[in-house]
Amino acid sequence: MLASIFNTFSNCFKIPELKSRIWFTMIVLAICRLEAWVRVPGLDGAALQRFFDDIGKNTSGNSPLGMLSMFSGGAMENCAIGALTIMPYISATIVMQLLTAVVPSLSKMAREDGGRVKIIKYSRYLTVLICLGQGFLVALGWEHPKQLPGFSSFPQDTLVLDLNHLWWYRFQTVLILTTASLLLMWLGEQITERGIGNGVSLIITINIMSRLPRAVRALAGMFFTTGAGPHYNWSYAIALLLLLAGVVAGLIAVVQAQRKIPVQYAQRAVGRKVYQGSQSFLPLRLNFAGVMPIIFAGAILMVPQQVLTYAGNIYPSLNFLKKFANYLYEGTFVYIAVFSLLILFFSYFWTATQFNELQIADDLKKNGGYIPGVRPGQATSSYLHNAMSRITLAGAIALTLIAVVPILLRRAMNIPYDVAQFFGGTSMLIIVGVLLDTMRQMESHLMMRHYDGFLRGGRGGRGGPRMRGRL
Repeated sequence: MLASIFNTFSNCFKIPELKSRIWFTMIVLAICRLEAWVRVPGLDGAALQRFFDDIGKNTSGNSPLGMLSMFSGGAMENCAIGALTIMPYISATIVMQLLTAVVPSLSKMAREDGGRVKIIKYSRYLTVLICLGQGFLVALGWEHPKQLPGFSSFPQDTLVLDLNHLWWYRFQTVLILTTASLLLMWLGEQITERGIGNGVSLIITINIMSRLPRAVRALAGMFFTTGAGPHYNWSYAIALLLLLAGVVAGLIAVVQAQRKIPVQYAQRAVGRKVYQGSQSFLPLRLNFAGVMPIIFAGAILMVPQQVLTYAGNIYPSLNFLKKFANYLYEGTFVYIAVFSLLILFFSYFWTATQFNELQIADDLKKNGGYIPGVRPGQATSSYLHNAMSRITLAGAIALTLIAVVPILLRRAMNIPYDVAQFFGGTSMLIIVGVLLDTMRQMESHLMMRHYDGFLRGGRGGRGGPRMRGRL
């Protein structure tokens, strides 16, 4: 199996165009990683790095610290110029997608020629505004770290080295963070155009995977420790390996699973040309919403927990609010139950806003297509709505199970967060989805040049992926 995979990788570098795309992608991703290490001038980044290292084992994945640390790939911990990462652009894109679904003028623009280009342009303008706002908040956070949630035990009052020029520090920091985030956006678009895979998704994936060395060290500390001996025996190691294999297999199944709705196209005449009838299918993805429900659910649960804790600290008479906040900490039964319900809700919400069965039914009718046994028009729309609702329920349940695996691992086996995040949740869902998409694009290049790809191994025989022709 490994020999087949290595053989397929070697075939990738035999195609000049694919080889250049792979090298271009790797070089650009390396440049993106540099933004996580170049620190913003005027800040004591070493102090923040030590603080993150001290609390890293107890940092929650759905806490502000955990989410920022994961998506920035360590940039937030280093006070680096890439602290905002590419998330402002993703946030702007999501906002524009939601507005396109609910605002008629934007919806009409998206269907017109050149409309998508205008929407992308609006997303870039919105990215600049989000970067300026988030950059200013990050600058204030570094200026007063003890006021941030989870930073009450920070040993210093400020990270700013020169307090005599605060406004210059704020202006400089906002400008640097905004420029670095926009540079990441541009580099991501260059990867999509000239490289292999989706550039924005690959930047997030490489940031998450940069945590692997830290996870390996934490995993080694679980079994090999000095003094008292290992914390875990080898039965735990076997159980973790089996769980990892099961989670990865489940993620691949959830990401790739789809229901194929058969579509029949009738014979039609356009002018003097007669188009013969044909058969096709309409793929309905099991996990249509992707990773968005987990991100939305985690973000929503951050707010009440932080607000209740903050109110209890400011007003001693409302100290009972802190008890309610304790029920919303990651790992509690209430948290897991609410988190699961929010994932189910946002799975349906995202599908309802992005999947337009009315437009699909109308397009099928215009092109002479119909679903066998279903009348065109409203009946087709109702059929697609019911089918998508049942698929979304199954996908949401699977997504919920994947999301709670790291939480249950930390609660049941006391696994460090650095290790648990690679057993499910947002991290693994993004990694598996992006890698599958990238491999699918590489496969298309291989198949065009008569090579077997990654996802079609064994097609040419039992020997796995092998060359079936010459360039």
